[in-house]
Amino acid sequence: MKGKFLSSLFLLVLLNLLVKPFYILGIDAEVQNRVGEEVYGNYYALLNFSFLLNILLDLGITNYNTRNIAQHPQLLAKHFFKILTLRFALFSLYAAFTLISGAIMGYDANEFYILAILLVNQFLVAIIQFSRSNFAGLHLFKTDALISILDRALLIAFVSILLWTNWVGDTFKIEWFVYAQTLAYGISALISVSMLSRKIEQIRISLKKTFSLAILRQSLPYALLIFLMMMYNRIDAVMLERMLDDGDTQAGIYAQGFRILDAVNMFALLFAGLLLPIFARLLKKKEDVSEMMYLAFRILVGISIIVSLVLFFHSSGLIQARYEGASWESVMSFSLLILSFVPVAITYVFGTLLTANGSLKQLNYMALFGLALNVVLNFVLIQDYKAVGAAGATLITQSITAVIQLVLVYRIVKVKFEIGIYLKLLALTALVFGGLYAYFNSDLVVYPIMGTIVSGMIGVVLAFALGIFKISDIRQIRSED
Repeated sequence: MKGKFLSSLFLLVLLNLLVKPFYILGIDAEVQNRVGEEVYGNYYALLNFSFLLNILLDLGITNYNTRNIAQHPQLLAKHFFKILTLRFALFSLYAAFTLISGAIMGYDANEFYILAILLVNQFLVAIIQFSRSNFAGLHLFKTDALISILDRALLIAFVSILLWTNWVGDTFKIEWFVYAQTLAYGISALISVSMLSRKIEQIRISLKKTFSLAILRQSLPYALLIFLMMMYNRIDAVMLERMLDDGDTQAGIYAQGFRILDAVNMFALLFAGLLLPIFARLLKKKEDVSEMMYLAFRILVGISIIVSLVLFFHSSGLIQARYEGASWESVMSFSLLILSFVPVAITYVFGTLLTANGSLKQLNYMALFGLALNVVLNFVLIQDYKAVGAAGATLITQSITAVIQLVLVYRIVKVKFEIGIYLKLLALTALVFGGLYAYFNSDLVVYPIMGTIVSGMIGVVLAFALGIFKISDIRQIRSED
């Protein structure tokens, strides 16, 4: 199982490294440069608003389905098209409530138009994620890896044409970006559903009331968890845009830093996508999950420490290199946001194990506390510190909720506490921080991109020296391949 996890992870990371960083830092960031902070900030706030009630579109079905198919693979043929049909019904509910909420928020006609298309995009993404949950549940990780990058690869192609050719004129419009998303997600959803349908003997599109209610009843605890975590992860931009006179601009500033955090978080999310079905199957068979948990923990948290500290120290040079005329607020908000990558990484390991264990009650209490804390912090900090305050609220909330999940794992799952791994990670933190601090207080001057790459490589070497990363892990990847 370790070899399968590592080889699948290697393929996922490799494919995503080839596609997603270029999309986020090349395409998405260039769109913001073309349309300006205010226009992009308004789009970014609408995008985050479309996420807030996204739970009505999913109702926890994706996570429930991953765990269920991992433990009972034979249910794919029986459940797939019934759940797919249910999703169409849920979209009507999601769209109605979101548009009504938009009216209450006071969005104008143009904002409503963009929001409506974003709702369609969310539906298409939900179809892709549901299809991927089946591939992951069946442990078809290589297929899942290919589907995971398909939409972004198509989006890169479509938006590149719009950005760097004159086929549609010289002035780029934010609406074009939204239309390109619809096309890319639509094609990806069609391909992923078609691939799964080949594994099912008979296609039956039908909405079964009894079946749908049973699925919703079992998935509701997952739905509540996703809703609460989505709220405290996405509400920052909405509160910025609504609370401040220059809210669109501040949301745009926040988006500059959050975009890079989102890029590194995508790789952490790959761990969770692989770990959930693996943990679920191990727990179903009543096998020990400690070895798999610590394998993922030391690799992911080790990477997050290196990445967050390197990007924190190089934040000014990186932000100014990517965004013309970037302000002090952009640099400071990014500096705080990128540090939250460490607690987010912890969450992706321990939160996923708790989800696979079915400890939804405890996770929901944790997420409710996190949402309340995040909203209060945002109300207090945004008024005085704007985008920087929202970034600070995110760092504090993510750190506290990560610690809570760490404690819950040891209390509920009863895994053995390995203090040696924690001491090694603390040593890595001290060495990387100390080395970067000494470098930035020396007379050496290196171009930000080069400095970031070299610092990251040194951090990796230190992680190998401390035994956080191991040569044996690489051997397992090769042997599995």
